[in-house]
Amino acid sequence: MPIYSYTYKDPNGTLQKGTTEAETEEKLRARFEEQGLEVVEVTMIKKRGTLRSRGYGKVKLIKLSVFCRQFSTMVDAGVSLVRCLDVLSRQTEDPKLKKILLDVGERVEGGESLSRAMQRHPRTFSNLFIGLIRAGEVGGVLEESLQRLSQFLEKDVELRRKVKAALTYPTLVIVAAAAIVIFLVSYIVPEFAKLFVDIGLKETDFPEMTKFLINLSHNFKNNWHIIIIVTIAIVIAWKLFVGTRFGRRVADRIKLIIPVFGKLHHKVCMARFSRTMGTLLTSGVPILQAMETVAGTVGNSIMADAVLDARARIREGDRIGDPLEASKMFPPMVVHMIGVGEESGSLDFMLQKIADFYESEVEATLQSLTAALEPILIVLLGAVVLFIVLAMFAPLLKVIEQLSQGGFEN
Repeated sequence: MPIYSYTYKDPNGTLQKGTTEAETEEKLRARFEEQGLEVVEVTMIKKRGTLRSRGYGKVKLIKLSVFCRQFSTMVDAGVSLVRCLDVLSRQTEDPKLKKILLDVGERVEGGESLSRAMQRHPRTFSNLFIGLIRAGEVGGVLEESLQRLSQFLEKDVELRRKVKAALTYPTLVIVAAAAIVIFLVSYIVPEFAKLFVDIGLKETDFPEMTKFLINLSHNFKNNWHIIIIVTIAIVIAWKLFVGTRFGRRVADRIKLIIPVFGKLHHKVCMARFSRTMGTLLTSGVPILQAMETVAGTVGNSIMADAVLDARARIREGDRIGDPLEASKMFPPMVVHMIGVGEESGSLDFMLQKIADFYESEVEATLQSLTAALEPILIVLLGAVVLFIVLAMFAPLLKVIEQLSQGGFEN
């Protein structure tokens, strides 16, 4: 999303400045108006992407989680923010995080709030991160916000790790299968084809499967550079297409409807939505601001639009469950639990329960998917190798048959 710098007047009439992401300038102004703040100036800094934090780069989530846990402990012990940031910058082993913490510490010492100083590093501190820190500052419970943030990051890292671990073996099998097929087609098949010609077998006498394999081998050997160029062009074109709003929506729609993996992606998005929303509400973030933050972190633009539509309906006085149910993106069980939580005043608790449920569902789905994929991939690899072997040995059978009939025709 575009990056904007803004200037507004706080309730005391003091001018405040900062930077943030927003889809349009109008939506950014509307965000401030909802909070009763007067916007003085809004300027676009960057059209797409994220604002670079002096080239420091992005910090891994697990390291941010450890940082939050340590930061929370020091704040709870009564250590000042500047002292906390100085100590943490000295003991961290990540050079990127060290530079960022030094910069944040200097800004806090200069009078900026912690959330505003962190907001200057959007590649490291997400809108969710900033929202929780700001809520902790306003409510005077920064150490609790940091603990919740650390727990959230740990859950997110664990979920990502499970998905990656489940897909590692199938990926390795696919790569190995592709390498074996390319080797056989590029080096073994041409040698067999030359052998068949040397012993006097005509190319017109080859079985169809052998002709197909030999033609494929010739294309690999003579047009490999064209294949590589076309592949790279397709990848670049796809990335450019997905970089547009329409393309991103098409890609996210495909992710949701693709067989088997679509349901898994939907469950991951539901777990992320519930965990993020529950964490924000528990930390005291207003529901409208929480839903805007969740829309940017849910991981799918189709579901993000459903969340933003629900947010607009809530502003008009609707209950949170009704617009979510109307979007058809949220299962009845989720809508029902959210409705119960809203009526009982325990929406944050219900969302955490939903997140726990979907994370366990993701884990179970990954286990069953991995168990099913392993034999399927092995069978497919065996079928491809069997096809190549049969295609190569079929002409030999024809040679033996002709020899038994008295030799080749002249």
